[in-house]
Amino acid sequence: MNYDVIIGLEIHTEVKTASKMFCSCANRFDDPANTNTCPICLGHPGTLPLPNKSAIEKCLLLGLALNCQINQHSKFDRKNYFYPDLPKGYQISQYDLPFCHHGRLAISPDRHIDITRIHLEEDTGKLSHSSSYSAIDFNRAGAPLIELVTEPVLVNAAEAKHFCQHFQQTLRYLQISDADMEKGQMRCEANVSLQIPGSWLYEDGQIKATSDQQLNAKVEVKNINSFKALEKAINFEIERQSKALDQKQHISPETRGWNDQTNTTVSQRVKETQADYRYFPEPDIPALIIDETWLTEIKNQVVELPQAKAARLASEYGFSRADAELLASDTLLANFAEELMSELYEWINSTGDTWERQKNTLVKLASGWLTTELFKHFKINNESITDIRFTAENLAELISLLYQDKINSSAAQIIFNQMYQVGGDPSQIMIDLNLEQLDNDEALSEIIRSVLAEHPEQSSAFKAGKTTLMNFLVGKVMAASGGKANPKTLPDLITKIINS
Repeated sequence: MNYDVIIGLEIHTEVKTASKMFCSCANRFDDPANTNTCPICLGHPGTLPLPNKSAIEKCLLLGLALNCQINQHSKFDRKNYFYPDLPKGYQISQYDLPFCHHGRLAISPDRHIDITRIHLEEDTGKLSHSSSYSAIDFNRAGAPLIELVTEPVLVNAAEAKHFCQHFQQTLRYLQISDADMEKGQMRCEANVSLQIPGSWLYEDGQIKATSDQQLNAKVEVKNINSFKALEKAINFEIERQSKALDQKQHISPETRGWNDQTNTTVSQRVKETQADYRYFPEPDIPALIIDETWLTEIKNQVVELPQAKAARLASEYGFSRADAELLASDTLLANFAEELMSELYEWINSTGDTWERQKNTLVKLASGWLTTELFKHFKINNESITDIRFTAENLAELISLLYQDKINSSAAQIIFNQMYQVGGDPSQIMIDLNLEQLDNDEALSEIIRSVLAEHPEQSSAFKAGKTTLMNFLVGKVMAASGGKANPKTLPDLITKIINS
């Protein structure tokens, strides 16, 4: 392609609070339509809004976690525009003094995305359309909404998707929002423009022309309700604009919607400018002063974020970077992994061995059970870490049984399945199901001699030098022992008996 791609994102997130942004109505959307409403959120004349302290704290918490500067003197503004689900005819938002500005979010160890601003506003109602009418539910009107705006520094659709996924993890880590895109709790909009290489530069947060030639306009894409759709929408828009520019067509500054059925963007309206919204300070809400005491209280609520946690899981415990990022993608899963490693550390030291000597083996075992076996069960059962019926201590005990060769891998799978389905102590499950590994040489020798007697041709061929038959003989002995023989020690014992 002959053009540079420039992408900026705007992400709206519904804040998890008990009440709405400027009134005491319940912040719930699933109740019967128009039941969580009052004169304030319906915009009746003479009503006065009262800001939600919890929503402000969560906005500030997000900004602090994302390394933002904080406007300790801030305010709300009126953003004027008409839309059927906006009962007041204006939205209370923030314009020139957002709570948070100039931050960044790391999306990999060597890449971070700059954030222009994070501000707080109220949500609109919800429209439902049919062939003959449209209905409005105002339960959502006035709900607290955090808007994050990135700098125009994203370079492709995959990176934009990656940023949104990391931002969603951050919101969940901080317990600001569930950020479920399918439920509309997190909504993404992409601003996309294509420029001729060398015709532009990025300076002070702005894309500027390097000559008298006019830059191509950016196009905003709305109605994106999944990460997959975000990637598709951006790629479609890149291709559409590229073809238009190749044909010397003008790119209009417009708002387009994403259509999931046709996998295309569709023109909706000419893009508004800031002047169109006629911003002015909200006259019914005084200026907001965020003092140092309050700010310090909020700073103390900042937790370790996914990228930092992944880096620590890799460096402190020895997980691979890929496994560490997978475990850090969910705060409960990451906590479970840390509890597991703590249990294994205490157990191995209690045996007289040392963690330093056995770390690599135990981490490899733990990683396999967490990222392969556990996730396999999640997928099969459509569940997550919140649904498991066993503890980190239980899993550590299972790994210790396997590590000590008290059970083999097949028995471990059976025990894990039982733990996943109904819970329970792995040692007791091993006893109840008679799965303990058979390491008694005398008993195993009897089983081996019986197998060799049943397969004289293979036994003779192996003794004559056909060593590839060892797998066959081991398999037969494992079957005869009910899977309880130790496959690690069997080859030596079989060889010894055949040659005796």
